Amino acid sequence: MRYQPKWSRREFLAAISVAGAGTAMMLNPLAAWAVDDVDPRVAKIVAGTIGVDTHNHIDVPLTATEVPGPNIDLAGEMKKSGLSAICMTFALDYQKLQNPGEAYDRFLNGLTAMDQQLKNNGMKRSLNMADLRAAHKDQQPTVIQSVEGGHFLEGKLERLAVAYDRGLRHLGLLHDSDASVPLGDVYTNPPRWGGLTAFGADVIKECNRLGILIDLAHADPATVDAALKLAAHPVIISHTGLDTQLGQDANFARMMKPRLISRERAKIVADAGGVIGVWTHLADTPLAYAQNVRALVDVVGIDHVCIGTDTKLTPSYRPGGPQPGGQNGGRPGERTNFAWQDQKFGFYYTVVDAMLKTGFTPDEIGKFGGGNFCRLFDATTAGHS
Repeated sequence: MRYQPKWSRREFLAAISVAGAGTAMMLNPLAAWAVDDVDPRVAKIVAGTIGVDTHNHIDVPLTATEVPGPNIDLAGEMKKSGLSAICMTFALDYQKLQNPGEAYDRFLNGLTAMDQQLKNNGMKRSLNMADLRAAHKDQQPTVIQSVEGGHFLEGKLERLAVAYDRGLRHLGLLHDSDASVPLGDVYTNPPRWGGLTAFGADVIKECNRLGILIDLAHADPATVDAALKLAAHPVIISHTGLDTQLGQDANFARMMKPRLISRERAKIVADAGGVIGVWTHLADTPLAYAQNVRALVDVVGIDHVCIGTDTKLTPSYRPGGPQPGGQNGGRPGERTNFAWQDQKFGFYYTVVDAMLKTGFTPDEIGKFGGGNFCRLFDATTAGHS
């Protein structure tokens, strides 16, 4: 028997109503969201739901001399995709962090670069559900600011308030490498800290106080268990997949297997009210992606799944070098709107079409497409400015 999530029935029902609003079919014309030659059923679902990719990398420079980097067409790519919003994330540890203060500098530079790119694109961050709903009503693409890994904190809890004031509303607690002051064990590294550290626990409590959604992607089972016991609101694991859905490439599957979630672990997260993102990396076709979603739904239910591609809407940024050419702008499957070979439409249009063909109902697609994320986002940010 599932234990009750640590939120009141009133809070849960109120949140469900928010999700339902995101999944309900709107009666206004499709206007700018319409795409030629798309199945009208698909276009209606895309227009009437708040589609959210809960983990999308927008590459920007992290050194002051390169900020803000080349201009990117984020608004254009979002409108092409059909998504209403993305959790716009960046990571600080792709290049080794060596010096004290370096991670914080990269973090501030990255936010400054994103500030300028959003301004160039006529876009704003959504800080709460009211912002997200307003942007969708106005057919204006928007972002929720995220960072992958707490490296920028460097043991200084007060930096979370600075980040919050700069618009951060979604924190990936961990990434590939340990922070200088670790927050917990990373699932692809040998365990060193016994799960969630004392500092990691303090970070979760401060995020709860401020109104920042906790993302437990990259966390090992012990860290996840400890975080779930501590978190005041349900959490997200934004990008993973069920460990039985390994795709056709055996070598790639072996590499990705440690990053996938077991049925048992997925149930634990769902029992705590959490939501799990399904990425595209182990699906060779849109139909295979929809089938991967179905496999996870069969384990945790439709109310506990979401989109979490771990792709990039805009081209990769290469410091000091030219942008990669070609429609993909990087490695195969890296660009969101070119996730699959011979893709005819933008990402969300393609996913909705595949899910309909796989037997999902419009209401179920709305929940997966963004309604479930909106429930968590609202529960976390409600009552905060």
